[in-house]
Amino acid sequence: MHVKALFAAFVPVLLLTSCMQLDAFEDHVPINDHRWDSAFQPEFRFTIQDTVSTYDVSVVLRHTDAYAYKNIWLFVSTLQPGDSSYRKERFELILQHPDGRWIGTGLGDVHELRHPLFRNIRLSKPGTYTIRLQQNMRDNPLEHVMDAGIRIEKAQ
Repeated sequence: MHVKALFAAFVPVLLLTSCMQLDAFEDHVPINDHRWDSAFQPEFRFTIQDTVSTYDVSVVLRHTDAYAYKNIWLFVSTLQPGDSSYRKERFELILQHPDGRWIGTGLGDVHELRHPLFRNIRLSKPGTYTIRLQQNMRDNPLEHVMDAGIRIEKAQ
């Protein structure tokens, strides 16, 4: 009897979640030889039509255990539809807890961090947006960074 009641309660939830659309964009660019030269600036293009909703924008970074620092400084440049120049901002991403454990998820010696850049922002112009990432550390190239990416999703 309990199994039937559980099944009856679970099926509508399953049907509702299977019909929901995930409004997200995520893309990653591999860093050649895991050595990120500051001249290499991966670009990510995505199209927004819904200018009423708000969005969360995050950097996704994968690195190895051998990465030498507890943080990484990035320049994040954004270009809105119709604009001719990028808006450039500098961000610090903290990669380790104070006790030395890596932040984010890990499997073996590879770690992934999703670091929020902007929360609940409204992208007011429909069209194609571009985000460019550039490492801004003293080491050039910056060793043991595997790939860099962007994730944009509708805010909850």
